[in-house]
Amino acid sequence: MRYYIIAGEASGDLHGSNLIKELQLLDHSANIRCWGGDKMEAAGATLVKHYKHLAFMGFIEVIKNLRTIFKNLDYCKKDILFFKPAALILIDYPGFNLRIAEWAKQKGIKVIYYISPQVWAWKESRVKGIKKSVDKMLVILPFEKEFYKKWKYEVEYVGHPLVQVIDAFNEQYLSTSNIYKAASFANQGVNLIALLPGSRKQEILKKLPIMLQVATHFPDYHFVVAKAPGLEEVFYNELLAPYKNVSSVVNKTYELLSLAKAALVTSGTATLETALFNVPEVVCYKGSPVSFQIAKWLIKIKYICLVNLIMDKEVVKELIQNDLTVSNIKKELDIILYDVNKQQQLTKDYADLKALLSKGGNASANTAKSIFSFLLSA
Repeated sequence: MRYYIIAGEASGDLHGSNLIKELQLLDHSANIRCWGGDKMEAAGATLVKHYKHLAFMGFIEVIKNLRTIFKNLDYCKKDILFFKPAALILIDYPGFNLRIAEWAKQKGIKVIYYISPQVWAWKESRVKGIKKSVDKMLVILPFEKEFYKKWKYEVEYVGHPLVQVIDAFNEQYLSTSNIYKAASFANQGVNLIALLPGSRKQEILKKLPIMLQVATHFPDYHFVVAKAPGLEEVFYNELLAPYKNVSSVVNKTYELLSLAKAALVTSGTATLETALFNVPEVVCYKGSPVSFQIAKWLIKIKYICLVNLIMDKEVVKELIQNDLTVSNIKKELDIILYDVNKQQQLTKDYADLKALLSKGGNASANTAKSIFSFLLSA
């Protein structure tokens, strides 16, 4: 069968590549065309457009690039019609994919959505459009099934694909000695604290300077910044230069988390990855005052961290906006580094979290099976 897959970000490229591998195991004649990245192409799909040319973040950037966005939408539609897929598989990336879904449904193309847009956080009314446009929704967060149920829309929970990604990394990486791994961080020793400040300049400038100041209060620890691969060296060098016990890595976030004693993490998928590596963490978030007030008005959830949202309780501390100060981070870091009771509770909560996300087994395999059987029965 022919499959057309659209992912617009690095995480979508990763999860899309694992889905492609599983689809090929089930369907030996699978012909897959995609919008994604290097990983999806390496998995065997024909890459039409790279996600690097699709990533427009923030209101102003989107407005400035509207012409390009509409050109991409138009080109994508023409390419789908040319390819004539049995199914269109959309991976997250809602700004683009929901528009394509609506159009595809009108054209009689089967639409499958893998990794739901976060409509439970804001713009809940988009569910009405999803119900009309999406033939099958496959979700990766346990609470999403109940969320959609109140809208009378049946979705399928397939588990979270990060569980398999991190398990596979650990299986391969843990075969290497700790001495070798520590050496890969320039002999910084084993007392490492990971700093994961995000991937965009604007968000990094809001949070990283505060995180870095905390390093002066922990001279016995080495702080390592996980840099965004797309940003230039000089940007980080200027921020890190004043600190003796701080260095950085790029494209080694998982290696860093496998060694870290604790982590300061911005909100997003990174909070979940850190938890799955069993690393005690403090969630750090700070935006512009105007953006934060707008977000408070629009977003209707109790927590900003995925770990807390999934567990429906405060597993890890969230320091948001005015609460994100050097003294508050120091206080919370002291707790997760030295309070044995807190560490034991985190270990238990993280284990419960992983069990929830692992329910049903391999998420990529579950997704492929669901898609394949759905198309065979259609």
